[in-house]
Amino acid sequence: MPDPTKRIEAWNVKTTPERTKQTLDARHAEMKRRYEVAMTALCSIEGQIKQTLNAQGVHTSLYVPYLNFGRQLWKMTRQQEISGESAAMAAQVLLEKWAARDLNAKVLAAIRTEVFDIPEPKS
Repeated sequence: MPDPTKRIEAWNVKTTPERTKQTLDARHAEMKRRYEVAMTALCSIEGQIKQTLNAQGVHTSLYVPYLNFGRQLWKMTRQQEISGESAAMAAQVLLEKWAARDLNAKVLAAIRTEVFDIPEPKS
């Protein structure tokens, strides 16, 4: 049986403030670059979503939940690297979730197809 005292001691050694600072200092430049790339992409996507909402005649007071739907689609396609029919089915689940929250399914579908180029699922 493993000794919990040794595990705790090893964890304490690895998580000292000095060691954590060294690790973060070494990784900071790449972390910053990835964050800047991600935020640039997200802001671009949000701009496209707002254009779609405007074209669909959605009042600006309702933009936030539609943007949240779009952010979830962005996260799904970007972080999970999902595409094709799998993306279409997952996007449909998200669409139904947000439609159940009283958002217009037609507007959600427009965001899905126009901004993210995800078609409606085949089945």
